[in-house]
Amino acid sequence: MALRFPDRRAAGRHLARLLQHRAGDPGLLVLALPRGGVPVAFEIAHALGAPLDVLVVRKLGVPGQEELAAGALASGGIRVLNPEVVEPLGITADVLDEITAREQHEIDRQEQVFRGTRPRLDPGGRTVILVDDGVATDSTVRAAVRALRTREPRRTVLAVPVAARDIVRRLEDEVDECVCALEPEVLDGVSLWYDDFRQTTDAEVRALLDAARAHEDAG
Repeated sequence: MALRFPDRRAAGRHLARLLQHRAGDPGLLVLALPRGGVPVAFEIAHALGAPLDVLVVRKLGVPGQEELAAGALASGGIRVLNPEVVEPLGITADVLDEITAREQHEIDRQEQVFRGTRPRLDPGGRTVILVDDGVATDSTVRAAVRALRTREPRRTVLAVPVAARDIVRRLEDEVDECVCALEPEVLDGVSLWYDDFRQTTDAEVRALLDAARAHEDAG
């Protein structure tokens, strides 16, 4: 395997080969973390013959330092905080609630844009493969996993192209199986592990979800 992926869809095809043993799991469902996880997950769902949906998760950015995550919020109101960020910066509960309310509005907006009138696919009793394009910090993925667990899947599999080795070890405790193609000791940013890491747009996410649903309907 090369030390970099050409793009997200190539990363998805590589992960799909690592996930072939899941192809026969009952009620298999692939859930992507938008936006960047959707092109990766599209290839996995296509290769395994599984339906594709999204689980929307938003980072709770520190005011004035939005790239720094105080935590994350997932569909269903599941919030995970990073105490190592919140406590040293003295971020109050009121500020966290304000950030949370803003990000919940964006979660609601994205779900409408991505799905339109289609209902959310129910992961209850199914094997669910949760997909992102890489993991820089584990708060977003942990929020997603905890939100997913409230919907009682039969089995939860996390699949990501790249994540730091120590983060992978922590995430293994959160899921039934963790599949990661590249596990560097030091990540230094997810984008560095791709030749093409252009931002995925809302329109691209909707188009991929539409294509996946059309393929499922045709089958």
